[in-house]
Amino acid sequence: MSDEDAPASAARRAVRSRRALLVALGVDNLGSGLVLPLVVLYVTTVVGVPLGTAGLLLTTGTVAGLLAPPLAGGLVDRVGPKAVVVVSQALQAAGVVVYLLADGAASVLVAAALVAAGTQTFYSSVFALIADVAPAGPKDRTFAAVEVVRSTAFGAGALVAAVLVSVVDPAVLRAALAVDAASFAVCAVLLVVLVHPARRTAPSPVAADPGRGSRAVLRDRPYLALIAVTALLALPSDFLLVGVAVYLRELAPGSEWAAGAGITALTATSLLTLTVVRLTSHWRRTTSMALGGCCLAAWAAASAVAIWLPTSWVGPWVLASLVLLAGGSLLFGSRVNALAEAAAPAASRGRHLAAFQCAFTAAALAAPLLVSAMAVGLWLPWLLVGAAALAGAAAVPLVGRRLPQHAVGPGGSVPPAAQE
Repeated sequence: MSDEDAPASAARRAVRSRRALLVALGVDNLGSGLVLPLVVLYVTTVVGVPLGTAGLLLTTGTVAGLLAPPLAGGLVDRVGPKAVVVVSQALQAAGVVVYLLADGAASVLVAAALVAAGTQTFYSSVFALIADVAPAGPKDRTFAAVEVVRSTAFGAGALVAAVLVSVVDPAVLRAALAVDAASFAVCAVLLVVLVHPARRTAPSPVAADPGRGSRAVLRDRPYLALIAVTALLALPSDFLLVGVAVYLRELAPGSEWAAGAGITALTATSLLTLTVVRLTSHWRRTTSMALGGCCLAAWAAASAVAIWLPTSWVGPWVLASLVLLAGGSLLFGSRVNALAEAAAPAASRGRHLAAFQCAFTAAALAAPLLVSAMAVGLWLPWLLVGAAALAGAAAVPLVGRRLPQHAVGPGGSVPPAAQE
């Protein structure tokens, strides 16, 4: 190959890597969307674990999986993100296989812990891999494209799961789990064979020293503040998933349909992510996130108004109010991962991005607590969700002033090191 052909060949290889990564992540999410709604049903129906015990086992396994991100972040800094993402697929596949072989509570706990560890490892490494495969420059469009593919695939899997829930056939449920395990295996093979990230420099002393790398994250106060703000802004979407159906049941029995319809519609709006990125490309990333937070707070207020509406209006009102949540989620979600990746120092990028995922974990853990707040009053969760969104919207521009400005600027400008 001549010297003139080398750049063209490298460019084609990079494009193939990006396409293969999209396919791999789509396969991963298709399997996850298929099985996640069926896990509790499988454990109680096929394995025969009582419902109360099943919930405790799955929660315990999920908490055990939270030990994975610090290790995963360090591995990303030392060996690169691709190998860690492949390991995450292997862990999740192993967990699903243990589910298939489970014959009691102990094996269910092992399966849940393996799947949770794999999931946490995946989210702690996949965004670094996406950034390494993306073209040089701002990564917003690449992150947005990945979000569209993953959301679409997950939604397709969830639609199939919705049909399977009504079947409750052990053979069908086992087949669904087998498909999920296969999806993780296929994803791993695609990553190994077809995805070739840009070559990275050798690990720095920070990356090679686990203690030093962890301290680098803990000393980065602006980044820790970004994690806290992100948790506040992620809370409304998590509350939708676990709390709105309960709210509707308590307020207007028979209107629970609006929660399912709303989640489906919200998944569909993710197709607009690329459009939102294009329309807001001249904004600072923190501006888009702050406006998203305002929309999320407005959604909480609109949903709370349903308390004073006639019963027949509640379902349609709550469903219509989800337009505000969709807009806020698009403005916030289309920029936050790109900001986190761009603001992470190169020497400890893996650890920084692994720590960043704690924001979404914290929001997911807090959402069920908000559901329990309905025992005090149906208005209380909405007050808390709205206050969290407003606090996040107000804080994110302040946090942005202390983050690297190349990460915050319109569309995410190229960092100084890349310009040399």
